[in-house]
Amino acid sequence: MSLLPYAVARPFLFSLDPEVAHELTLQSIARLQNSPLTCLYGEPRVHDPCTVAGLQFPNRVGLAAGLDKNARCIDGLSAMGFGFVEVGTVTPKAQSGNPKPRMFRLPKANALINRLGFNNEGLDAFLSNVQNARFRAQAGVSPMLLGLNIGKNASTPIENATDDYLTCLDGVYRHADYVTVNISSPNTQNLRSLQSDAALDALLGAVAERRELLAQRHGRRIPVFLKIAPDLDATQIEVIATTLMRYGADSNGQATDALGVIATNTTLSREAVANLPHAQEAGGLSGAPVLQASNRVIRQLRACLGKSFPIIGVGGVLSADDAVSKIESGAQLVQIYTGLIYKGPSLVWEAARAIQARAKA
Repeated sequence: MSLLPYAVARPFLFSLDPEVAHELTLQSIARLQNSPLTCLYGEPRVHDPCTVAGLQFPNRVGLAAGLDKNARCIDGLSAMGFGFVEVGTVTPKAQSGNPKPRMFRLPKANALINRLGFNNEGLDAFLSNVQNARFRAQAGVSPMLLGLNIGKNASTPIENATDDYLTCLDGVYRHADYVTVNISSPNTQNLRSLQSDAALDALLGAVAERRELLAQRHGRRIPVFLKIAPDLDATQIEVIATTLMRYGADSNGQATDALGVIATNTTLSREAVANLPHAQEAGGLSGAPVLQASNRVIRQLRACLGKSFPIIGVGGVLSADDAVSKIESGAQLVQIYTGLIYKGPSLVWEAARAIQARAKA
């Protein structure tokens, strides 16, 4: 277990502006990674191997995209015991994101609101950081897996969004264990319109075609995951599921391991936090209030997609029980983000152990 309990560090971090605390934490992890000082925050990795989308995961608990947008801290995050880490969202060109302040804590609800807007240093810097990561060389028989999350630049017209996704897919493909196509951030104008029937079909068709070319070029075929929003009704979820099956299942309706789905991103709803300070700030709400909405989407996806289609559940995991609820809703894997900020790295170990215990029960 880590030598510096998170309960000691959290009061200091929560005394700072949320984005300042975020950057300070990432800078610290970047400096300490690959050194003996990772023992200050490191956690043992629970050995609970599972195969999802044709990939062997050392355990079922991962880090969601958004924490390490520029892939600076892959090795340091690996030391926290994750079975997989997803970094990004990266866009083809560097962009500063939305004006500050753009991140707000709601401690009474164990929640955050952010409107960062895909702030990142661009694809070239991202790839340089990914290539410098040493986690694979240092891994034992069951290495952590790496997901790379891609998006579009804010300045790219929505009708040209596919070009940005294909540019990023070309760049990240050979470095990723899986790639996530993020079409559900509420902080890039019109991005969520790509979840609609015709737009999604066109995007996934183009991604699938490019992925086959890249698979031939690099001699490996990696899965692509689609990240969707929690603010979808049953009809919208069914439409998305139908499109996913079109590109991720065979003629018998069996998953081909080519495509998966991550449910869900942040929510625009404020129903659960309506009377709290900062509740009306624009942006996506994450943390505990998203748990049930995310689980609802997971359950509906599982009902539409069948037993084997890859689903990663994310949203509102603040405890081991929350992580187990994702599995019980139909996800095979679970991701954490806001829970790491509120609970610290020990949550990774606790969640992985609880999921392991449930499987053995």
